Amino acid sequence: MFNPFTEVIDESTDFDLIVQAKNGNRDALEKLVLRHQAWIYNIALRMVFHPQDAEEVTQEVLIKAITRLVTFQGDSQFRTWLYRITANHVLNMKRRGAEVRPLTFSDYADAINETPDLDLPDPKSVPVDLPLVVEEAKIACTTGMLLCLDRKQRLVFTLGEIFGASDTIGGEILEMSPDNFRQSLARARRDLYQFMNGQCGLVNANNPCRCPKKTQGFINAGHVDPQQLQFVSPHIRRIREAAADTAREIDDVVEQQYAAIYREHPFLQPSEEVQWLRRILDQPEIRSALHLA
Repeated sequence: MFNPFTEVIDESTDFDLIVQAKNGNRDALEKLVLRHQAWIYNIALRMVFHPQDAEEVTQEVLIKAITRLVTFQGDSQFRTWLYRITANHVLNMKRRGAEVRPLTFSDYADAINETPDLDLPDPKSVPVDLPLVVEEAKIACTTGMLLCLDRKQRLVFTLGEIFGASDTIGGEILEMSPDNFRQSLARARRDLYQFMNGQCGLVNANNPCRCPKKTQGFINAGHVDPQQLQFVSPHIRRIREAAADTAREIDDVVEQQYAAIYREHPFLQPSEEVQWLRRILDQPEIRSALHLA
């Protein structure tokens, strides 16, 4: 699968599609956007948590990118140009969804600890297999931990640790030096992993918090809805598969363990991605900007 965050990338496909799109070829524009759309969506999801909010963010980014496409002259790689637009947008957008109430790691620990340990629900009471419900609770909880990082840390962690962007690529996207990107990633890792080591049973067997014990409590609190799972389905692609050719290697064995939890998260597709992309392209200002056929 195409991965925009690897060190070496064939830009020719993007370039050909850009040329055609600038000449009003709608099919080429669709192909260009769909090549990157899911990656933008998965970045947005880790910034705002809720899939519906992430879809809105993705659409906002794509509208900016499409309307500015005529300004792209090839002075940089298209990947850098597009993901710089994405980064600037998610760092400066208004708070929404789960971001509305800022979280600290202390707040998050209190919320988890106050959730009672309960037996799993009766299998007959939920419409999906119980392991899927537990997996939903695990992903919701570990994704929620990211919200305790500030926006820039969260974005750096998502790019560098989860999707495996190299320091060079991460620095280009965020307009910082590779060394500064590496230092920012190290701080984000330190803060997140320190919390997980003191709280999460997934990484420290001495911690009492276990996903199966918290699942029913998360359901009762409305954090998990077995009727409408947000993060899992019977058939999903994992981030470690989508980013299998990652440029970043993690030498520290302990950090590998933490990173693996996030790379096991699903690589999600926006719902009805083609349909809402076409709705974007049908907007008069979009058609006018690129003289779409």
